[in-house]
Amino acid sequence: MLPIRLSSGSLSRLLGHWRGEDTREAAYHLLARALRLLIVDGRIGLGVRLPGERELAHALGVSRTTLTAAYGQLREDGYLLSRRGSGSVTQLPGGRDAAVEADDNEGENPFIDWTAAAVPAPAGLWEAYEEALRQLPAWLSGIGYEALGLPCLREAIARDYERRGCPTRPEQIIVTSGAQNGLTLVLRALAGPGDRIAVDHPTYHNALGAISRNYCQPVPISLPETGWDFEALDAVFRQAGPRFAYLLPDFHNPTGRLMDEPGRRELVSIAARTRTPLLIDETMVETGLGATAPAPVAAHDPDGDMIISLGSASKRYWGGLRIGWIRASEQRIAEFGRLRAILDMATPVLEQLAVTVMLNRDRRTDDQRSLMRARCDRLIALLAEALPHWRASVPEGGLALWAELPRPDASALAAMAQSLGVRIAAGPRFAVDGGFERFVRLPFTLTEPDLQRAVQRLAQADRSLHRRAARGFDSPLLAVEADRMI
Repeated sequence: MLPIRLSSGSLSRLLGHWRGEDTREAAYHLLARALRLLIVDGRIGLGVRLPGERELAHALGVSRTTLTAAYGQLREDGYLLSRRGSGSVTQLPGGRDAAVEADDNEGENPFIDWTAAAVPAPAGLWEAYEEALRQLPAWLSGIGYEALGLPCLREAIARDYERRGCPTRPEQIIVTSGAQNGLTLVLRALAGPGDRIAVDHPTYHNALGAISRNYCQPVPISLPETGWDFEALDAVFRQAGPRFAYLLPDFHNPTGRLMDEPGRRELVSIAARTRTPLLIDETMVETGLGATAPAPVAAHDPDGDMIISLGSASKRYWGGLRIGWIRASEQRIAEFGRLRAILDMATPVLEQLAVTVMLNRDRRTDDQRSLMRARCDRLIALLAEALPHWRASVPEGGLALWAELPRPDASALAAMAQSLGVRIAAGPRFAVDGGFERFVRLPFTLTEPDLQRAVQRLAQADRSLHRRAARGFDSPLLAVEADRMI
């Protein structure tokens, strides 16, 4: 079977602003690092044939010498395999799993995946499953396909909204197989190919992926230094005419910021004036590090026509549950239920029962919050010691720091860190068509020993990235030759 070929146009869009602002380093180095990150990050699959050197050089506006040097470096590092007649095909050094799992067997220096902002299951979840198993026989006489979700779970979710200050009826809830499934359901119901979806910028990377996979166009609304820019929101809603806006006011991912009560009222007012539906992602609502989120945005939309809320048990309890939900008007919920028949039919019964138990027992996450706050403080202290030229402040909530680098090196740093045994999420993962090269997302969900090891390796990657070597591919003569025709 011939490898899939990536066009030069597609690869150029994936690379985005790969040069950054640092013009002191050879362009082929920057390009090789950006390509390596796309490969190890999975944005370019393994076994994919890259465009020819001449074709890609033309698309990127660089000399063919630069492309030859960049491809050569990737081949030497084991990320490209070139065969006559087959072009250059992507791979990982030593095989498919080498870059990710090779260090897992080293014992003393295991590979650290520092990209997942998620927590292990709380102690009470096992007991919730035991109770769910005791309740399960009552459901076995039925067919098990509850398109809207088990009535008992929908009631528990509605009570939880009531507790948070947003009166809700069970008929306003549909249970989904995780929040990502809920987002896909909303996209299928409300948008079609080519439709615009307004998003915070930066925003949750998997949301951008879902929007793109549904052939919609994300329209970014840049976040200011703090809070939200409501004037920009109003302008985008009026001028771009998005089908809906996907926003994260509750401990925003990746920045961790929280929209206050006046901001929520202003947001709903803008949405009403422009007739722009809002999809409010509340998956992080229980991850406050000190502050408690105000009443849900939907509380300011008593008729329930403009606001669709997306919730999840993943960050609150455990991702392995794969339980999410949508809150909306009864009419929209019925529409989502009809559409679901062609997607995933229903959500597993046992997990729904377990989450029902957790919600009914009011299993908050106070202990988890205290632990996450301690690890957040620890991570900030480690960064201040090892990388004092970086900037990282305590977020209002969430599970990660949005750390700012002094230079736009995030993609190159991520590629360098990968080679040193730690994987991080660079800022462009959270951007529309590239950007945020000055930022990386660093979860504080690792254990403290792993946090310390991860920061040590990250500091080593930062030092290595800015060390100027003068041999091999790094020779000044080759650098001049590679850049002279750009």
